[in-house]
Amino acid sequence: MHIQDAIDRVGFGRFQRRLFLLCGITWAADAAEILLLSFALPGVTEEFGLTSGQAGLVVASTFAGMLAGAWFWGIMADRVGRRLGFQLTIAIFAVFGLASAFAPGPVWLAVLRALTGFGLGGAMPLDFALFTEYLPTRDRGRWLVLLESWWAVGTVAAAGLALIIMPTVGWRWLLATSAAAALLVLWARLRVPESARYLLARGDVAAASALVAEVARINGVTPPAGPLTLPAGQGAAGPGDLLRGALGRTTLLLWTVWLLIGFGYYGIFAWLPQIFADEYGFLRSYQYVFFLALAQLPGYLSAAWLVERAGRKPVLAGYLAAAAVATFGWAVAGTSAMVLISAGLMNFFTLGAWAALYAYTPERYPTQLRASGLGAASGFARIGAVTAPLAGGALLALSLTVALTVFAAAFLLAALAVAGYAAETRGTRLDDTVAERVPLR
Repeated sequence: MHIQDAIDRVGFGRFQRRLFLLCGITWAADAAEILLLSFALPGVTEEFGLTSGQAGLVVASTFAGMLAGAWFWGIMADRVGRRLGFQLTIAIFAVFGLASAFAPGPVWLAVLRALTGFGLGGAMPLDFALFTEYLPTRDRGRWLVLLESWWAVGTVAAAGLALIIMPTVGWRWLLATSAAAALLVLWARLRVPESARYLLARGDVAAASALVAEVARINGVTPPAGPLTLPAGQGAAGPGDLLRGALGRTTLLLWTVWLLIGFGYYGIFAWLPQIFADEYGFLRSYQYVFFLALAQLPGYLSAAWLVERAGRKPVLAGYLAAAAVATFGWAVAGTSAMVLISAGLMNFFTLGAWAALYAYTPERYPTQLRASGLGAASGFARIGAVTAPLAGGALLALSLTVALTVFAAAFLLAALAVAGYAAETRGTRLDDTVAERVPLR
């Protein structure tokens, strides 16, 4: 029996709900950790006497660490398994995140934030790779989008913590609180099993069959009868395979889209607290985050519904194009009401596009290279995230209109790339090896 048929028969049950909750809490913690530094930045800048350029470097250090972490841990997860990376990445994230709260100066803070990002960057693609490999074909895209929606939960949590902690005890306590929560997540992750698909792709039929039977027991269904079929070409594939043949064309497309959406999204959000504080007196403090988080949730939910109705490609391309229009609308908005509407729509469509991209990317790679492919692609988003705060500072020095127009152009280019070159994956069976991978139209 093919592993996908076995997982489809086991269905979505108690095991997947537990994994969804665990990965979701981690995803919320990831979002909070990224956004908290933006909220802490005014306090960091004041305490250390930083210029805007130096403050941008502190923010960029986290994303630089995430870039290295995504690439390193993606490759490691395809070599030594998902489970080990699933645990180590969150441990690194928690330990160095806590240590950054005690940084004696800006250099140490940047170094510790880079190490925090190294764990954080690896945790994000690993969560999606592992969750994808235990999902039945039916509604797979929907559940992957819903996993991404935990980002909104983290956004609200970050804003709430910042609202309570920043005016009272300051930025150090804000960073420490998030890291302490990550330690609790680490405890829960210790009981997550290895991916059955990964074991089978490595040639271990017995261990993979035992895991599928255990998932069936947890879900309360009869285990699939008969042994699992060993896929052709089992064993380890190397990262170089990401750039060979048809898979190489897929990889280049995904790297382009991840880079552009990362540049546009983080270019806006790294400076958003400062933009609202400086440009719009009607949305001071952290009020804007709750407003934008409210816009995120319907964006996620609409994308979750549409990816199984319309498909991954039209949702991803359409939401990216709509995000470009909304961002440009914000750039030329002349009233407070238009600013709120445009910013809300930008958030709605951008986060929906992120969700569709996180659902689409792991479906385009075989199990042998799924973590490597997702890690490498998300690493390109971190390249965008590293350059965006620096570019954002320079563009904002010209004008807010110029900055937002550039970020809108990034979303539009990503939409055109998807519309022109992406293949549809709705309803398709996941591949496990490079050898059995069938090109999609």
